Amino acid sequence: MELNNLIKNNKKKIRVGRGIGSGKGKTSSRGHKGQKSRSGVAIKSFEGGQMPLYRRLPKRGFKSHYKRSTAILNLSKIQQIIEKSKNEIKGTLDLKILKDKKLVNKKFEKLKILGTGEIKKNIEISAHFASKQALSKIEKAGGKISIIKK
Repeated sequence: MELNNLIKNNKKKIRVGRGIGSGKGKTSSRGHKGQKSRSGVAIKSFEGGQMPLYRRLPKRGFKSHYKRSTAILNLSKIQQIIEKSKNEIKGTLDLKILKDKKLVNKKFEKLKILGTGEIKKNIEISAHFASKQALSKIEKAGGKISIIKK
C-alpha cells in the first residue's frame, strides 16, 4: 500500500507556466497584460471604477479634542452623599473631597451643581458653576455656595 493512497486529497498541484502542453502555459490563466496579470498586485477595495463602498457610506461620528471635563452633580445626589457619609464631610464640599472619596472620577477638572432634587441640610459647597435653581434651593436650606472663578 502506497502512502499516496492514505491521503484523502490525492490531487497533483497544478504547475502554471510550464509550457503550452500543460494547458496552463504562456499567460498561466491570467489573461493578457494589465495590472492583474503581474505578480504581487492586490487591488484592495477597488471596484472597477464604481464608487467604492467605503466612499458611498456617510461619514459618522466625531471625537472632540475638548472632552467634557466638568463633573455634574444634582442636589439629590449631594443629599445622598451627605446621608451616606454621616457628617464625614468637614468644611466645604468641593471637587477635591469628591475625588478623594471616589464619588467623582479623577478625570474631571470642574464641578457644576444643578437643581434637580431637594437638599435638607445646610452645607457649604464650592463649585465652578451652579444653576439659578440650585443656588436658590441651597440658600433656602440655609447653606452657602461659592463659585470658583478660573
